[in-house]
This record gives sequence, structure tokens and C-alpha cells, in this order.
Amino acid sequence: MQKTLNYLLNKYLPQIDFDSYEEFREKFTINVPEDFNFGFDVVDAWADAEPEKRALVWVNEADEEKDFTFTDIKRLSNRAANYFRSLGLRKGDVCLLILRRRWEYWICATALHKLGVILIPATLQLTKKDIVYRGNAAGVKAIICVDDAFVISQVEAAAPEIPSLENKLLVGAPREGWLDLHAGMDASSETLARPADDQATRWDDVMLVYFTSGTTGMPKLVQHNFAYPLGHIVTAKYWQHVEENRLHMSVSDSGWAKFGWGKIYGQWICGATIFCYDMEGKFNPNHLLAKVEKYGVTTFCAPPTMYRFMLQEDLSQFDLSSLHHCATAGEPLNPEVVKRWKEYTGHQIYEGFGQTEGPVLLANFGSEWFEPVQGSTGKPNPLFDIRLLNADGEPAEDGEEGSLTIMDVKNHPPVGLFTGYYRDPEMTAEKLYGVGYNTGDVMWRDSNGYYRFIGRNDDVIKCSGYRIGPFEVESALVAHPAVVECAITGAPDPIRGQIVKATVVLARGYAPSPELTKELQTHVKKLTAPYKYPRVIVFRDELPKSTSGKIMRNQL
Repeated sequence: MQKTLNYLLNKYLPQIDFDSYEEFREKFTINVPEDFNFGFDVVDAWADAEPEKRALVWVNEADEEKDFTFTDIKRLSNRAANYFRSLGLRKGDVCLLILRRRWEYWICATALHKLGVILIPATLQLTKKDIVYRGNAAGVKAIICVDDAFVISQVEAAAPEIPSLENKLLVGAPREGWLDLHAGMDASSETLARPADDQATRWDDVMLVYFTSGTTGMPKLVQHNFAYPLGHIVTAKYWQHVEENRLHMSVSDSGWAKFGWGKIYGQWICGATIFCYDMEGKFNPNHLLAKVEKYGVTTFCAPPTMYRFMLQEDLSQFDLSSLHHCATAGEPLNPEVVKRWKEYTGHQIYEGFGQTEGPVLLANFGSEWFEPVQGSTGKPNPLFDIRLLNADGEPAEDGEEGSLTIMDVKNHPPVGLFTGYYRDPEMTAEKLYGVGYNTGDVMWRDSNGYYRFIGRNDDVIKCSGYRIGPFEVESALVAHPAVVECAITGAPDPIRGQIVKATVVLARGYAPSPELTKELQTHVKKLTAPYKYPRVIVFRDELPKSTSGKIMRNQL
């Protein structure tokens, strides 16, 4: 690992550099000040220490560009905080943000954190029903939206059914019934004293609530405390390998937990400059690659699906020599993607694994400590006591399937892990206060300590007495050049109980046919145990995904 003299990391980490993963696992700890507040203790701290330090480079599809220092973020977030306070927002109130990748997100989030107002990020895809549910489940007092016709229409339709809602703020042209965020900020002071007494925040106060994707039911309200950003030091420094004063890009909408993973918290603590490409339309891999080249992005993180789509393009057109490190998370990484990306760019893709409920839990932290192994999602984050528990609740042996579990979170709550479900103490006690937090992910561990993902508990297919994890079959399918994306699910069968079904999105130049179906089935039989091959293959133009971008297998 590169030796680090980072101003903030030295404040929060007793030891920053480690010679081995074993030393990292044994000695890594984080000091959490009792009154830690990301807005004051990270954003303002950088502004005060290095006034010209760059925080954010933002560009949209029209090539409009904005460049912000930490001093800019401090000044603008103070204006926003004073404006929010004038509207009656106080510590413990709840504000919903639907801002896509607009630069105002960083301003508003920092301002809300300074005030202790609970932030709920949300995606543009929410409908009236979604907004009503979120508004009432969390008691939302204010909503801040981007100027988007669909979003505005859904919020306006939902607002009368959310009794707690007092203010709707808009980023864009003035509109009747909405407050103008920029006008309010312009009229507010850029001086803000740190709140005191009952308005001061503590590390264990609720800072942020994410709604889970809700692939199998209504979304749950996952709450994080003010120590949560510090947990993402592992995410940013040790997995994504962000570099101080260099550009880091994670591809994510602000409504997803991945935004917190890669576009604000750990990156700013580490002193990196966040690069944001504000994509408004459908993902265009050529446009994204052009931005990486033009701005000289150094560290990069994107979901495997985006890597797959980029690999459909002619990468020889782009100079990607600025890249130093590439990472991925959000879904399992298929070996064929790793192989082809390295062939084109010379870079390994370092996979990480985690959930909305925490920072990165498992990761390939870098070849300086251990080489990534094909098909493995890496080794545990040292912040957590991670174990695999078998069906009897006992520790799983090497090679045995088990549920990924974080132990003893009630008595020793780890930095960065969620602290419960907002407004739901019964579910919090059920999920957190037993043996530990069972993530619901089935994995196995090899004799060298590498963890391998099998699937979600709900996704494992039981066919003729065999247990089949969808990931292995998906990995085999996407190794075929005709397949750009796929999802494996179980389909009912009167004899076998379930059979393997594949829903496939084809690459350019391929069309569905019985011959192609047979070819794909034969291909899978060659790469996995023959009983795992998909007996049913369905071709679709796209896969159904949740608002967080996850494949909704229950719809397949």
C-alpha cells in the first residue's frame, strides 16, 4: 500500500499503513469522536486546512462543467443549512432528496448533516405510490427535487397524502407551489455556527436512512448513524484505492446506497476529488469512456453490467492510461468480464461485496496483500467479525455453504454498519439483537480464506435434490459472446421441483433462435456441472431492475 500522510486519516486512524492483509485484519481500528459530524469534521476541516483543495468536478451531458473546492462546498452548504433552518428544519426532522447526480446533492447532503436533519436519498424512478409510502413511513418534512417533469408530477400527486410534508424545494426554474432552492440559498448567510445543546449531533444519532430496493416486499428503512461515513474509509482507501487530490469516479445515481459508497463519504475523508458525470438519459458507454479519458480519472468503480456494456464498444478508441485502479460491486462479477477488461486496459477489476446496510464487507483489497482469485469476492473487512453459519447455526467449515453473518452487533456495534430499521424497534431487535446480523447471502470459504458468492437465500434453486446457486450459471452464460447480461432463476417443475431458467439479454449482432438456445445450453454444460444447465432460456431486451439497479428475480 502507498504510504499515507493524509491530514484527516491521521486524525481518525491510529494506524494507516499495513504490510499485509493479516496485519490489516488484526490492527485496523477507527477512532470515532463523540460529536463526529461529516459536514463540520470533514468538509469544513478540509476547507480550513487546505482552502484550495478540490472536492468535486461535475460535468453533464451538455458538457456544462463546475469545479468546487472544499471551501466552495463549505460556503454553499452553510447557505443551504441556514435556508433549511429558516424553513423550520431541525435535528431529527426528515428530508427526502431526489436529485439524480446534480451537484446540488453534495451541497444539500452536507447542509443537512450539519443540522442533524435525517437525509433520505431517492431515485428519479419513484412513482406517486413509492413517494407516499416513503413519505409516511419516515415522516418526511421536506422534499428537494431536480427539475424533471416526471419527478415533479409524482411528488405533486403524492404531496396531499403525506401529512408531515411542509415544504417542496426545486432545483431549477421557479414553479408555483415550490420553493426555489437557489433563491433561498442566495438570500442566506454563508456563516454557520456549529449547533449546540439539543441541536448538536452525536456519533450515534441517526444521520441517514436508505430504503432497501424491495425486490421481495415493501422497502425497509435502513438507518445509519453519524459514524457511518468513517466506516467507508475501508471502502475508499483500502478497496477503491482512491488517491488524495486525484479524480475518483463511481458510477451511481444519488438515490442508491452505492452513491454513499463511492461518491462522497470515504472519498472525501481520504482527500480525493470526486468526479461526477451527470448522465440524464440511458447509459451510453462511449460517452462514459470519453469522460474518463478527457478528465484523467485515476480510480474507477462501476457495476459489472456497465463493464460488460463498455466491453461491447471498441476500447481502442479511448486512452484510458490515467486509470490506476478499477473496482466493482453491486452484483457478482463474472470472470469473463475481468479477463476481457484486463486484456484491453491492463487493469484487474477488484471486486467488493456489501449491502445497503453497511460499507464494503468483503473485498479484494489489492495485489499488494493478496492476489484476487477468479470467482471470489475477496476477504473480510477488518471492522467486522464476519462468519459463515450453516443451516444449524454453527460455523461453516471450509467448503461448506453458510449464511454470511456479522456477529455480536448489539454489544459491539461496528463502525459503518446500520443500527436498525427506522421507526421499527421490533424488526431491529429481530434482525440485529440475536446471534448477529444475517445478511441473507449464501457463500462458501476456501482453505485460503477467500469467500465465494452462491446467491441470496431466496435465490438458491433446489433441483432434484441439488442446490444450485444462480451466480455460477450466470458466469458461465456471460462467458459466451452472445450474452451481455442474464439472470438465473428457478422455474416450477412437477418432477424436479424446480429447474434452472435463464433470462438473457443478447449482445449486438445476435438474435434469438432455437439453435442459439441449444448452443448456450451446451456452452453452460461445458463450463459447469451438466445438471446446472438452464433447461429454459428466455430472451428479453432488458432485465427488470429495482430502483437501486438490482435485477428483480421475483419478476422473472
